[in-house]
Amino acid sequence: MTRMPATERRAALARAALVVVDRDGVHAATTRAIVAEAAMPLASFHYAVPSRDELLRDVVELVVDDESDAALAGLLAEAVDVRDAIRRTLTAYLDHVRLAPGREQAMFELTQYALRTPELADLPAEQYGRYHATAATLLTAAEAHLGIRWVVPVAALARLIVTLTDGITLAWLADRDDAAAENTIDLATDALAPFAQPAP
Repeated sequence: MTRMPATERRAALARAALVVVDRDGVHAATTRAIVAEAAMPLASFHYAVPSRDELLRDVVELVVDDESDAALAGLLAEAVDVRDAIRRTLTAYLDHVRLAPGREQAMFELTQYALRTPELADLPAEQYGRYHATAATLLTAAEAHLGIRWVVPVAALARLIVTLTDGITLAWLADRDDAAAENTIDLATDALAPFAQPAP
């Protein structure tokens, strides 16, 4: 096997772990399953990563970055107004969920697992902190892109958006009802749009 720096090996293991949790769930993401997916010997894992739980942090980071890219692509599409931008962004997020439902389910599983694992006690707050920061970045970009300002603090609005997207995701995972999810996005758009005003 070609020698690989520990940082690259860790990144490859994180991608492999994401494949495993997407396909089989967090419970199946054993060290052996991860190295098998990465086509690496077991010793490589311990060389690159202190523990399986530590690698799960990397998995969260991978998923949050992907979700951020998907939402930003929706925002930067040719939106005609605030309502259109909000709807496009939420729809882009839902499309991302529909493309990888196992991945989104695994993120909820990871949160619950971390809440019950002392070694990962800080991970849920870190995970949701990243979600909130991503939403805040999108809201700030919307101000510049659309010439608006939000009439409530961006941090508070970001938390609301994460709460909405969590609900949309869980409901869709439960029933796979595209029409209902899109109707919820319409209602969420109606709720969020009044928080925007033309910039002075």
